[in-house]
Amino acid sequence: MINGNTLRDALLSGANNIVNCKQAVDELNVFPVPDGDTGTNMSMTISAAARELALLDGESADKIASTNASALLRGARGNSGVILSLLFRGFAKGLKGKEEMDSAALAEAMKLGVEAAYNAVMKPTEGTILTVARVGAEYAAKANEEGKDVVATFEALLEGANKALAETPEMLPVLKKAGVVDAGGRGFVVILEGMLSVIRDGKMIESAEAPSASPAATQRNAAGEMEADITFTYCTEFIVKRDDADKDPKTLRAYLETIGDCVVVVDDEEIIKVHVHTDHPGNAFEKGLTFGQLINMKVENMRDQHERAKHDSKGDAPKTATPKDDGEIVSVEIEKDFGFVAVAAGEGLHALFADLGCDLIVSGGQTMNPSTDDILKAIEQTPASTVFVLPNNKNIIMAAEQAIPLSTRKVIVLPTRTIPQGISAMLNFDPDLDSDQNAINMQKGYANVQTGQVTFAARDSDYDGKQIKKGELLALANGKVSFTETELEKCVIKLTKALADRDTAFITLIHGEDVSEEDAQKISDALSEKLGSDIEVTLINGGQPVYYFIISVE
Repeated sequence: MINGNTLRDALLSGANNIVNCKQAVDELNVFPVPDGDTGTNMSMTISAAARELALLDGESADKIASTNASALLRGARGNSGVILSLLFRGFAKGLKGKEEMDSAALAEAMKLGVEAAYNAVMKPTEGTILTVARVGAEYAAKANEEGKDVVATFEALLEGANKALAETPEMLPVLKKAGVVDAGGRGFVVILEGMLSVIRDGKMIESAEAPSASPAATQRNAAGEMEADITFTYCTEFIVKRDDADKDPKTLRAYLETIGDCVVVVDDEEIIKVHVHTDHPGNAFEKGLTFGQLINMKVENMRDQHERAKHDSKGDAPKTATPKDDGEIVSVEIEKDFGFVAVAAGEGLHALFADLGCDLIVSGGQTMNPSTDDILKAIEQTPASTVFVLPNNKNIIMAAEQAIPLSTRKVIVLPTRTIPQGISAMLNFDPDLDSDQNAINMQKGYANVQTGQVTFAARDSDYDGKQIKKGELLALANGKVSFTETELEKCVIKLTKALADRDTAFITLIHGEDVSEEDAQKISDALSEKLGSDIEVTLINGGQPVYYFIISVE
């Protein structure tokens, strides 16, 4: 049997092991573009949970697993981090009500973890972390059926995971051609190896580096606050630590709607998160107490807030707001119908999205994927009842979607995969339409935007039939490697011409921090000359890292 403290130490050991091995896992990525990479994302995701687990002592296996799952959900970065969080969320369900974990509980927990991960992915791809976890769970189930103890069952779990990992190149040709196994699958095996070190040998693997703080930050353009019709005086928020998980919070919601408006009640098995505008916050607290102990209680006078906001909005300079250092999610008052959160890297892109109407910009992108928690904080600091989120990167979409059930707002994640798509989405917003129609129009608006990116190869690679050498310029057409080059101007012109067609009217060149204004203007002028006067070329200093140019073709 594995008690709570042993499970805690096993998870900490697994977290330390992936932190120590993250570079080796990163190097398995076959795509040669420099990015946050799988090992980095998985290590940062599970490290967020490790910080909370380290504070627990003498708790049940149920409590350890649920704390781990909750922290992983909020700390998830990148697709690999989100899938890891889903695996452990299902794992926690399998240990619900368990003081200790035996072989049967381990097998059931892994089964539920795999189901949760597969169900969350629209088109599961075999030969990835999903396959590694599934086969591992199947081996664990067989070991349990054979009557093996929990240590032997965990050994079988790792054996199955390793077997599946070794076979991933046979399932995905791109892995076989590159001569590597799946990076996400390897990262999951590394975590399991760290856990087994404690479960079987009683030895915790120590981290070779100190934990780092989240680098993501948010910026808000707060000038010109909007008028609001305030019906009730007090914005009241609190969290209920549930006494009875079976007691339906719908009755709490129904009561709150009789004493106020803007009612939001979000719950899981452990807590109920409440938001309400009311003239009687004490009554809201009293009703909440019938469901359990209250924490994080907050009452704010909205009329007083609004008067101060009107005074502050007389200035024209944008203000900056960053999440609290203690990690607390701070919800600002709702003052308008629609708000926007965008993910971008570079001061120029931050300013561009702010000019287009974004309330907050989360720093991040290809080189650093923000966590679900980073995005959730930005959503909660947006003073709108409906918040549109623009991830602007395919590896951030899942993390953004994880924030939807955690927020007190209505959240619509538009699956923008590039910066040009995000810009086009903002340009297609119509304040006179409702949120659903805007979501449709914004997606239609960016669907036809062609995106080019010029960066450098982070490693030697044989990718998609192309021999790529480290340091070469990489031209990406809508996310796929198109060709390599050695001269930046030639690369930009060739890529743009490949993306343009007879209907192209506008081209926007967004140059990065590593390209001077003088060189960028020279390239822009050369491109205009090549394309002719029928196509308008606009140059913007985005200041983004990694990408020398981001090209929008419309």
